Amino acid sequence: MSVFDGLVGQEMAAHELQVAVGDAQLVLGGEAGPAMTHAWLFVGPPGSGRSLAARAFAQALQCKEGGCGQCQDCLDVANRTHPDVVMTEPVGVHYGVEDVRELVAQASGSPIRGRWRVFILEDADRLESQQMDWKPANVLLKAIEEPAPHTVWILCAPSLQDVIATIKSRCRVVSLRTPSASEVTEVLITKYGAEPELAAAAARISQGHIGQARRYVRDEDTRNRHSDVMNLPASLTTLDACIEAAAQFVETADERMKDSVKGRDTQEREDVRQVYGVGARGIEARGVSKALNDLEKTQKRRAKRVRSDAVDLALLDLLSFYRDVLMVQWGADVSLINEEFSAQLHAAAAGASPEITMRRIEEVLRTRATLSGNAAPRLVLEALFATLRDPAVAR
Repeated sequence: MSVFDGLVGQEMAAHELQVAVGDAQLVLGGEAGPAMTHAWLFVGPPGSGRSLAARAFAQALQCKEGGCGQCQDCLDVANRTHPDVVMTEPVGVHYGVEDVRELVAQASGSPIRGRWRVFILEDADRLESQQMDWKPANVLLKAIEEPAPHTVWILCAPSLQDVIATIKSRCRVVSLRTPSASEVTEVLITKYGAEPELAAAAARISQGHIGQARRYVRDEDTRNRHSDVMNLPASLTTLDACIEAAAQFVETADERMKDSVKGRDTQEREDVRQVYGVGARGIEARGVSKALNDLEKTQKRRAKRVRSDAVDLALLDLLSFYRDVLMVQWGADVSLINEEFSAQLHAAAAGASPEITMRRIEEVLRTRATLSGNAAPRLVLEALFATLRDPAVAR
């Protein structure tokens, strides 16, 4: 059993990484290992398993057996407790400069227990932001150009185009593909015990995103939220309905955000109090106050990102609805993503032309782009839903 066995549909990438792990052993022994390098860029669409592949690679680099999945090093990496493997993601919508500087400072040290110091940056496409004068990517670039011995950087991004040229030109690229619906279905049945019919629906609706497919089969609330999005277009009958739908959209995203961060936020606050000591006084008390204030700011940034991601996920579901409507209108011989909602799809197809459906798709895409900045979600969604109701008012 290898840690790479869990990468669904990624045989080519797994082979490339296994060869690199073999050469990493040579490098540790002072020999040449051309398949191993210090900077990697894992690219693939959402759900392709970029983070899983990065974690498996980190396990294999630390493991004396090349990724057995059973030793203490492999287990610690899997549990995010290995002292030499740092897995991070942007706390806010984008990485902050200070966040990256802290990582770079950590990377300058030697391994504590393991064979390598491994830094995994999820959502590396968020290293760049037009709102920042000094880009986090610039901070990272020097660390990649002049790495400390036995330090490995693994960046994860949706595509090469999402990463700035100066970064990607210094990384070895590993391309991942979206697993097929049949591959995802098989995993859901064999690994998670899902019923075949539900597994097949989850694989289609998630469009190959294993994490989302898993949530769909295991969480009734996730299925209900998807159903709400499928019924949304038909409910946009008046402007008042559009305003109400936007409010509900944001409220649902807030609920998902609270469910996602509540336990983590509480644990982080408790950890800070324990570090400074319960009932601290004097200088230590001031330290507690500052640490908690800094933590609160970080948690607010993270909550904003999680809320934004929840809205975007719902908009992707809405895009899949209109994609299916267009397929029905064109009479295309392709599978519908949301075939369980055939009645809604055919009703929407009969009530509009393909040109109007295309305009609606464009508006959803434009809204996603707008919300990637600092726009107020509710106002932007109100405008979107008014347009979906009547494309003649398109901006």
